[in-house]
Amino acid sequence: MFTSATPCVAFHDDRQIAEGALSAVARLTKPLLDQGDSSLLIFDATSSELIQFDIRGSIDDVLARLPAPAAVAPDPQPEAAAARGPGRPKLGVVAREVTLLPRHWEWLAGQRGGASVALRRLIDEARHANKDKDRIRHAQESAYRFIAALGENKPHYEEVARALFAGDADRFARWTAEWPADVRDHARRLAAAAFDRPPTAPVSVDPAAANR
Repeated sequence: MFTSATPCVAFHDDRQIAEGALSAVARLTKPLLDQGDSSLLIFDATSSELIQFDIRGSIDDVLARLPAPAAVAPDPQPEAAAARGPGRPKLGVVAREVTLLPRHWEWLAGQRGGASVALRRLIDEARHANKDKDRIRHAQESAYRFIAALGENKPHYEEVARALFAGDADRFARWTAEWPADVRDHARRLAAAAFDRPPTAPVSVDPAAANR
């Protein structure tokens, strides 16, 4: 879900025309949106999901309708915390129901610190073990959303997509070399986190070499 503070990037045809918080990007792009220009696309700068919003009325009307960022909830009063039941809200610990088989509860009960500590430790270990895989997957998904929206009619689109999911930075750089500069550069920025290392190949396209 986007808010008025969501970082965005706007492209008109193949040219990047705005970047920043959605409220600022909306202000800059509203004249084109009012014209019904379908070649203007606004992307979430992190996920590359397309952002659409109600453009009716003045820019003040538009901005007033944009969801505001979630406010940080104040620390609960003692009586409110007591009403919540189990958990340690001030530390960010919240009690929720977990459904497990008897053998799982038996194993957890024998762990140092009890079930809650053991579950938190297991989750933290899994997050740490998978953080590189998660980073790569999120980067691939974001870059692919962008190139699917703006690169599908560009030269070597299929080769670019294959290089992205193969984790081949050199081929990705080589095949995007002929793309318009703004689209190429943004696609490379998005894809960078999907590669274990930056590209080292020259940016000139050599189809024969790329197919080896």
